[in-house]
Amino acid sequence: MSLKNNAVQSSLQFAGWVCFLIVTLSGCQPPKQDYASFLPAPGKYDVRILRDTWGVPHIYGKSDADAAYGLAYAYCEDDWTNMEDAILTARGELASKGGREWVKFDYITNWFKVGAFARERYDTQLSPELRAVAEAYAEGITHFAALHPDKMPFLRLPVTGRDVIAGVMLKAPFFYELQRTLAAMMEKSGVKISKEGMVVFEAMRNNPFSRDLPIGSNSWAVGPARSEDGATRLAVNSHMPWDGQLTWYEAHVHSEEGWDIIGATFPGGPLIFKGHNANMGWCHTINRPGLADIYELKLNPDDPNQYEYDGEWRTLERGEAKMRVRLWGNLVVPVSRELLWSVHGPVMRQGDKAFALRFVGYGEVNVLEQWRMMNKAQNLNDFMAAMNMRTMLSFNTLYADREGNIFYAYAAKFPKRSPEFDWTRALPGNTSKAVWTEFHPFSDVPQVLNPPSAFLQTCNSAPFRATVGEGNPSPDQFSPSMRIETQYTNRSLRALALYGGDESISREEFYAYKYDKTYGPESRVGRWLREVLQSERPEDPDLRAALEILKGWDRVCNRDSAGATLAMLAMELPPVAGAPEAHPEPMRRLHGAVKYLLEKHHRIDVPWEDMLRLRRGNLDLGLGGCPDCLRAIDIKLQDDGRFIAINGDCFFQMVEWAADGTLRSESIHQYGAAASDRESPHYADQAPLFASEQMRPTLYYEKDIRANLALEYRPGEFVEPWYRVEKQVQAGSPSM
Repeated sequence: MSLKNNAVQSSLQFAGWVCFLIVTLSGCQPPKQDYASFLPAPGKYDVRILRDTWGVPHIYGKSDADAAYGLAYAYCEDDWTNMEDAILTARGELASKGGREWVKFDYITNWFKVGAFARERYDTQLSPELRAVAEAYAEGITHFAALHPDKMPFLRLPVTGRDVIAGVMLKAPFFYELQRTLAAMMEKSGVKISKEGMVVFEAMRNNPFSRDLPIGSNSWAVGPARSEDGATRLAVNSHMPWDGQLTWYEAHVHSEEGWDIIGATFPGGPLIFKGHNANMGWCHTINRPGLADIYELKLNPDDPNQYEYDGEWRTLERGEAKMRVRLWGNLVVPVSRELLWSVHGPVMRQGDKAFALRFVGYGEVNVLEQWRMMNKAQNLNDFMAAMNMRTMLSFNTLYADREGNIFYAYAAKFPKRSPEFDWTRALPGNTSKAVWTEFHPFSDVPQVLNPPSAFLQTCNSAPFRATVGEGNPSPDQFSPSMRIETQYTNRSLRALALYGGDESISREEFYAYKYDKTYGPESRVGRWLREVLQSERPEDPDLRAALEILKGWDRVCNRDSAGATLAMLAMELPPVAGAPEAHPEPMRRLHGAVKYLLEKHHRIDVPWEDMLRLRRGNLDLGLGGCPDCLRAIDIKLQDDGRFIAINGDCFFQMVEWAADGTLRSESIHQYGAAASDRESPHYADQAPLFASEQMRPTLYYEKDIRANLALEYRPGEFVEPWYRVEKQVQAGSPSM
């Protein structure tokens, strides 16, 4: 093609883009709305927000709905960014703000029909009490957005209770990692995932919640018989990403209808998902039971939109996902894609084949009902009644109370599956015999109540070593079709060794064990270290020096440990190119770590706290800890040659009921109460305590809250940030 033709073609392409922009830009500004029309009527909600000196909101409402409304408003004050993202995600509109990165997940949202199911089933399948909470919570978001349109400019108002329910429906299956289950089943069945299928799996893997980070958690409890002082203690130590839609937010919710709990929640979550009240508390950790299946459909050779089912051809249900994608600035373009469903669930084409998904949570709008009752439980009987509801899809759950009870369950809504099929592989989609419709009762799941050891732990492992000694569930009690995991994390083995190995645990020991930074000899790091030290001695003097450091390393990732630095780099970096081929892989990994340290730090004996950093605003703090230890810190290597903490230990609580029933609780957050507001004094005020492995008192009783009160106000009482009003009040300004 000539240069002239190239120029003509370029001119035509440019002109086409100009025309495209003229047409498109007219409809791509953030929505214009009459924000004043969305403000609630004065006095509609009777609620006050009490901010303590750490910025933590304590919500006091007359009714549960009042409290939920205040919770949403306070959350938006501190983290409007993730709240807006959460509602956009629930609506399948995240790409309209976040761009092309999220259009695939907007497709998943439509494919899972969360919005459609929420609209269809909201009025008939939810209790009036939950609807009232969801609607009030939605109105709290709407109120804040209407007062601060600059902070949530992409959010169409009003937010509804159906949006809240859709968001929870969408998140819930990703906690049991359905995408990993489905991919493993296809791999075991020898099914090669096509380009079309890969798009779906990548979208589920890189979801806006976990973003493919390892989501794990720790929790353990000791009863009076194992405590030196007769106390009952509970560690509420769920791990989540430090930023984004699964970042823990601390709050205290109190109503005159019996809701009174302090703990943590997520954006879009109208309840507390872990925490305690005066009498009991609980924590969740991620479990990965078999709650999802994949079916290979037999397509009609004469019509690819039909599939065989029980001897007849059925037509695939078809739909269209209509999405809007922000490309840059205000340029937003419409995108549409075909959606398919069978009687099993969502369907994806794989070349000339088609596969259907069936997973627990699909179409289930009542996920929050169980948590609503857990939030209001006051004793073991109340809590067990909530657990028996089985609307929560999954999660290890560990409970303790002031009466000295401790309880663990590998909770999951297990389908009742026919023994006729192999449930670890892709299933035949042409028979209803392989389609489950019923679920096991809660009594069928692995669980332990008050074991003789007076100790329980759950750290993302199999449920068969929840305690030491007698009382553990046995694997042969459970159907293979449940696909209960069988592995044990380093964290679980360390908890068993420390808490399970000490028959008289003091308060100080309960805390000290939590900050354990040790890898066991059979952990991944322990095996690597053993193999490196058993390898043939290398000729390279730098490698020899590194081996000398590792010979003296005790597998503990303390702040001053140079061995931890070498080991963590070896785990994170790929085996280095150019390392002698005769070296086994563990030694090649060490070679890569040494090379990296010399390039970035000009030395190999770098203390771990110089490598592992907590960065927030202007703060840059050294840490101890490591992935898969009880002081759990997941890490990401940065261009400056250091790791930053991105996941793991975050907001957690240590709860105690003394022998006389007196409550004592301490908490810490990795940053502070304000996730989005960089100008807030609580954007990073807890980070120094967190880095130094200290905690602060949890303020539960109103007298303690008022003794540490920063400001009391009602939602919408002022537009400016509450902490600026606090300063005005302290200065004696009459502006309130």
